[in-house]
This record gives sequence, structure tokens and C-alpha cells, in this order.
Amino acid sequence: MYEPIRTPSVHTPADTAGFPHRSREEELDIQLAGHLAALLSVTDELGLDAVAERIADQVSRLRGAPPARHAGLIDAPADALHRRAHALAGRVLVVAASRADTAVAILAAERMDAHAAALADAAAQHLVPTV
Repeated sequence: MYEPIRTPSVHTPADTAGFPHRSREEELDIQLAGHLAALLSVTDELGLDAVAERIADQVSRLRGAPPARHAGLIDAPADALHRRAHALAGRVLVVAASRADTAVAILAAERMDAHAAALADAAAQHLVPTV
């Protein structure tokens, strides 16, 4: 009643050898470098030059080339920048732990702590009435 299908399915690739494939490690390196570059951008915006250089060194190590630095300032409030940096450092920490990159994981944890402290200080200053 039914005739068998004689042509290959369009859903299966005919030749996978022609496509570039990356290993899990390479994919994690790309993801980690991207998160670090985003953190570098926010760190530059906050004016934390020494920390920015440490982050830039890690991006350079992962990408094999120095990162493009953030050229324009967006003039966002400092607490918003600290919240963004804290979230980005958290993403960096997760990927660095998955990749088993201890140096980047330590850097990310330090940045999370620093941004959390900056946010706590900002919150405390808003709660204390000024005389």
C-alpha cells in the first residue's frame, strides 16, 4: 500500500565533514571570553582601571588577542552599573567553574564580592538620613 522512501531525509545533513566543529572546551572559552569582555566594559565604565587590566589580561589569554576596550561612556548610575557587573561576574563564575579555570573563577568571585559590597554601601547611604 505504501511505497518506501528512496531519497535521504532533508533533516539529516548529507556531509558533516565540511562543517567546522568545536570542542566543548573551545565553546566554553568563547563563552567565557564574551562574558569577561562584557564585564570589562562595565568595569571600564565604573573607572576601575586596575581591575579592568586584570580582566583584559584574561580576555587576551582566552582569545589570543587583546580585547576591544569600551570607548563611550553611557553615564548610567553607579548602582545600576554595580548590579550589572555583579550579574556578569556571576555568569563568568559559572562558566569558569564549568571550564575549571581557577584564575578566572577567583577573579569573578572577587568581583562579585566587590560589587555586592558597593551595592550594600550605596543602600546604607540611602537609608541613613543626611544632616
